[in-house]
Amino acid sequence: MAEMDTSGGGHKKGPGVKKSKKLSTRVDLTPMVDLGFLLITFFIFTTTMSQATAMRLNLPKDADKPEDQNKAKQSGVITVLLGKDNNVFYYEGELETNAANFKSSNFHDIRDVLMKKKNSVKELKDYVVIIKPSDECTYKNLVDILDEMTITVSTRYALVDILDIETKLIQMSEASAANN
Repeated sequence: MAEMDTSGGGHKKGPGVKKSKKLSTRVDLTPMVDLGFLLITFFIFTTTMSQATAMRLNLPKDADKPEDQNKAKQSGVITVLLGKDNNVFYYEGELETNAANFKSSNFHDIRDVLMKKKNSVKELKDYVVIIKPSDECTYKNLVDILDEMTITVSTRYALVDILDIETKLIQMSEASAANN
C-alpha cells in the first residue's frame, strides 16, 4: 500500500526550532505486480491456441485382395514426371513401348493437361494422377505439382518412385531440348 511519513507533529516556526526533512511519499508496487501476473495468467488461459494446418489426404479404401489395392483403370490414369529445370513430362495410361504417348510440358501448361484429362474421364472415381519426381527435380517442383492437384480439385493422386525407363526418357528429352 502507499505509505506517508506523518511523524514530526505540528508545524512550529521560530528560533531554535529545527526544520524537519520533508520525506517523499513511497509507493508500494507489490499489488501492481500481483495485478500484472493475474492479467498475464488471464490472457494465457483465455487465448485460443493456433490450430495446426495440414494438408487433407484422401486415403484409399481397403480391398479384399492386396493385389487389387492399387488398381486403377488405365483410361483414367495420367502419370506426371518431374524433371530438372522445371520440366514436366506426362503420359496417359500405360507407357507405350515406343514412348509415343510420352509428352513434355511445363508448370504453366500442366494445369490445362490435367483439367482436359479430368474432363475426358467418364467417371470421376476413375481419374487418378500418378506423380513421379526424378532425382533431379527440386522440392519446390514437388510442392508446385501438389498445389496443382489442389487447384484442379484432383482428389486421387499418388507419389510413386520413378522407373528406370522413365528416367532415361526424361534424360533423352532434356538432352534433345538442349540441342535444339
